[in-house]
Amino acid sequence: MTTERPTLAALPRSELGKATAHLRRAGRIPAVVFGHGASTSVSVDAHEFELLRRRAGANALIDLELEGDRTPVIINGVQLHRVNRTPLHVDLFRVKMTEDLTVDVAVHSHGESEAVIKEGGTLIHAVDHVRVRARPDQLPKFIDVDITTLVDFNAVIAVRDLPVPAGATILNDPDEVIFRVLAPRVVEAEPTAEAEAVAPAAPAEGETAAE
Repeated sequence: MTTERPTLAALPRSELGKATAHLRRAGRIPAVVFGHGASTSVSVDAHEFELLRRRAGANALIDLELEGDRTPVIINGVQLHRVNRTPLHVDLFRVKMTEDLTVDVAVHSHGESEAVIKEGGTLIHAVDHVRVRARPDQLPKFIDVDITTLVDFNAVIAVRDLPVPAGATILNDPDEVIFRVLAPRVVEAEPTAEAEAVAPAAPAEGETAAE
């Protein structure tokens, strides 16, 4: 069955552990497909995977094509090289289209806050991800928030104020603050040092102090 979802081709693999090094040298990434059945070790083309990940974004539903069969999966995790940040291993979670998933979804912002522009405040992005539950085909890539409502230092945007995508539920505490603006710090001027009082000179030897 043809779908509009992006497709990623995979090949079965028997190599495990250090034996997967030659796969990477050949331009492939070792991966594991798990969930709703036995785990399957596969490999995917490194270039195709990077293009798909950039195009599809986070929490995207993908059709994994393996030996003539297509299975809907999401990218559950990517292990990256510590230096060049290239993928070393990929975890692909096999999903059921009729079952909810719970994932972390990034919170982005757009617009400008008057409290920042006019009052010199500092925008605080206190929480950058929230937990979202939805069917696999209704998971948002991110949640976009308009911060123009932050007009003063008392205004906040909490979880309850986030735009909830259709079919999705945000699981965080509704009162948890996502955005706020901090007032600029007031630097108090240091008090001017008072002139030190000069003590009267002691009388010279042979003189008596005036009574």
